Amino acid sequence: MSLNPADDSFAALIRSKLGDEILRPVEERYLEEPRGRFAGQIGVLALPRTAEEVAALVRLALVERVPVVPYGGGTGLVGGQVMSEGQEPLLIALERMNAIRSVFPTENILIAEAGAILQDVQAAAEAADRLFPLSLAAQGSCRIGGNLSTNAGGVNVLRYGNARDLCLGLEAVLPNGEIWHGLSRLRKDNTGYDLRDLLIGAEGTLGIITAASLKLFPRPAAVGTAMFQVASPEAAIDLLALARDQVGEAVSTFELIHRQGLDFLTEVLPDVRRPFGAPPEWSVLIELGLAKGQSSSDALENLYDHAESLGLVQDGVIAQSEAQRADLWAVRERIPEANRLVGSVSSHDISIPISRIPDFIREGGKMIADRGQFRINCFGHLGDGNLHYNVFPPKGQNRSEFEGQRGAIKQAVHDLVDAYDGSVSAEHGVGRLKTDDLERYGDPVKLGAMRAIKAALDPQGIMNPGAVLNE
Repeated sequence: MSLNPADDSFAALIRSKLGDEILRPVEERYLEEPRGRFAGQIGVLALPRTAEEVAALVRLALVERVPVVPYGGGTGLVGGQVMSEGQEPLLIALERMNAIRSVFPTENILIAEAGAILQDVQAAAEAADRLFPLSLAAQGSCRIGGNLSTNAGGVNVLRYGNARDLCLGLEAVLPNGEIWHGLSRLRKDNTGYDLRDLLIGAEGTLGIITAASLKLFPRPAAVGTAMFQVASPEAAIDLLALARDQVGEAVSTFELIHRQGLDFLTEVLPDVRRPFGAPPEWSVLIELGLAKGQSSSDALENLYDHAESLGLVQDGVIAQSEAQRADLWAVRERIPEANRLVGSVSSHDISIPISRIPDFIREGGKMIADRGQFRINCFGHLGDGNLHYNVFPPKGQNRSEFEGQRGAIKQAVHDLVDAYDGSVSAEHGVGRLKTDDLERYGDPVKLGAMRAIKAALDPQGIMNPGAVLNE
């Protein structure tokens, strides 16, 4: 399929229909993505203010056969927000559609426009004495529409689920330029196919999310945070099971941290305060959210004592103040920043069945060691099986020296993930980075159904072409 070029005449057409104010000169930030793997191109940049303006833009693009790339906060790590090849697209940035439309505290529901920054959604929920639990390192700049389009995860998935689990309804513009008014506040609605779940995780290939009806939760009355040194990944899994036996669903965060991540902090971010004098080989960050009348410090102390008696933990730090809690979280949250400063040869966002994670870590370590003196930083959301398994050059060397090995390392890691019945895309999505991986490891029946859905909803193929599915 060939598309007509997006030229000045298309911009002039948009101006004639929607006015000058909707268009913007192209800025460099819209051409970049955080990992620097893709450089984008833009024919026309539009910043609509309403769903009706988004719909009008899509209709014009459909008539003129111009590809459309939706743009949220630009924080995605798989290139879904930038289009490097093919015809220059119409980029629709949703940052002006950032209103919190309404909050219903008694229903535990908040309605936000797609351009609302995640941190602002969290603050609006807090102002109503409620919790919106989606929490990511990029929450100060990512936008809720992008979070839903990629089905973002984060540190609270263990208790509250992915972005998909936090959404009741959507308002969205479909590829034909029609607006689906699906901002349902219902928790039970069995009226046919669920378009909400179809659009969430589609990364803009089936339409553009313009607003969402989001689930809120009661704010925990007592929050407790601790970091425990564990004997091994097996011990960490046993500790998680023990914690859930003792406090049930109050476990909201359970993060596995390897010594390499702590070493990277020492190497490039020495200002980060580390909880242990000598970095342990493995540790976990655990957070509990308890109801009124319960003591989080007592719960964590009881957990530590029981775990120590079973040989699962050797040392631990329980936060006694908000400042100490922030210090513990800084260790986990700044590891990705340290990773970027060191520079990985190949990074992998994967998920593995939880009970198989220790074997995967051992086998993966041997496999990488056979290829050279690489450093592995394996960390992430152990409670939901999501690991960030990143391979780095030896100390003193630059990742550019190993660029020729990146593809082979990535495939070797992904082959092992597949052998362990895992997924090569856990929480970051497919974007343009992993389309070949989806073809290689995806179920062919599922891929066929996905292509059929894409062809039915977007027969002209204008919506974010090249993302998720190979063209």
